[in-house]
Amino acid sequence: MPASIDTVTNANKAGARPYPKAWLSWAVWGIGAVFYLCVFFLRAAPAVMTTELMRDFGIGAGSLGNLSAFYFYFYVAMQIPIGALTSSLGPRKLLVIGAVSAALGQFLFGATSNFALACLGRAIIGGSTAVGWLVVLRLAAHWFPNRRFAMLTGLSLFFGNLGALFAQVPLRLGVEYFGWRGTALVSSALILAIGILAWLFVRDDPSEKGLESYASAALQEHDKVTLSSIVVGVRSVFSVRNTWLILLAQGGMVGPIMTFTGLWGAPFLKARFGLEPKASATICSVMIVCWAVASPVFGGISDKLRLRKPAYLLGSIACAFGWAVMIYAKSLPLAAFTLVAALTSFATGCVVIAFAYGRESVPARHMGTATAAANIGNMLGNVFLQPGIGMLLDKNWTGTMLKGAHVYGVEAYQSAFVLIVGWSLLSCVMIAMTRETSCQQSS
Repeated sequence: MPASIDTVTNANKAGARPYPKAWLSWAVWGIGAVFYLCVFFLRAAPAVMTTELMRDFGIGAGSLGNLSAFYFYFYVAMQIPIGALTSSLGPRKLLVIGAVSAALGQFLFGATSNFALACLGRAIIGGSTAVGWLVVLRLAAHWFPNRRFAMLTGLSLFFGNLGALFAQVPLRLGVEYFGWRGTALVSSALILAIGILAWLFVRDDPSEKGLESYASAALQEHDKVTLSSIVVGVRSVFSVRNTWLILLAQGGMVGPIMTFTGLWGAPFLKARFGLEPKASATICSVMIVCWAVASPVFGGISDKLRLRKPAYLLGSIACAFGWAVMIYAKSLPLAAFTLVAALTSFATGCVVIAFAYGRESVPARHMGTATAAANIGNMLGNVFLQPGIGMLLDKNWTGTMLKGAHVYGVEAYQSAFVLIVGWSLLSCVMIAMTRETSCQQSS
């Protein structure tokens, strides 16, 4: 069990080592949080440069979807291995390796004119940034009292969404003034700087600086987990029905909003409303903000009800309905579309419940693996939706070109976005089939 506040006080009275100063804890955690901001930035960056990427690489929507999705292929593949490496290498080394590798991948992506090498760059970025979430949570657990962990989890998600916002209007402005390659190379240098800062200042635990650790004895013991125990944990977690249902449900809610704001939203808004990239990026920014704001709201509602399923299911139903209206309500004016998009994004905030729901569905010793499973679900939608929509767009392409880039009509997008609506509806069914935990940990 985590150390209580009284235990901490008594330890200090007994002459134990001092706990780290607040500024030091915030500085160590903050470097990890800024890297997590970069994770979301790199993930969403292709959204505001779709025309430039198709033109420079001479590709259509299917290939563009794969280029973007290479990030998610390797991000998902690395989730479980990163869990093992977090225990063996520690968050500091992982953060340094992740930042340096991500900088290398972004440099390769921005510098090459070869499509295969660009895909390799996105793959390196995806695999290396997979460390972000686990690292920032592990640093929070070691450098802050347990009573602040929930707040820091929410703050970490805020940093992530802030990165996604930087990948909208600010990035589009950078692309217009410096070109997409220039912005990619500059961002590569900034990410490398984060890796250097992590090497110089971040430490896995306050004890490495002669200070008292906030990590409980149970957490310290968990840090010593072996590969064999991880394999056992994975088998145990995926033998629970809720794990599979939540994983699939997350794909159908997180996947649509990240696919829309992270790749296909801007060209769709151009085709439907004639919006320029900056205006499209503004609407996507509104969606990201609404999603970010809603996350703690849904989490708080779930905690207050002492139930996970009702708010999770209600949010998923609202998501499915909202996507159907956004895509297929042909007479919807831009203002109404933006409002529906904002409400749909707010409803998407219910996905934060999945982390608590999944962890409570398995024994406490497997909570970390359950968290990783939910995170895999978050990315799974992008793995299939981004390239899947691209392939359907190519299938319905009429041959129209503009400045060397493929142009797709509204009907093509409506046909391709059936994947978004279909998976959203499937998510409602999956959540309806879950077993309520009543906020109680499974034994």
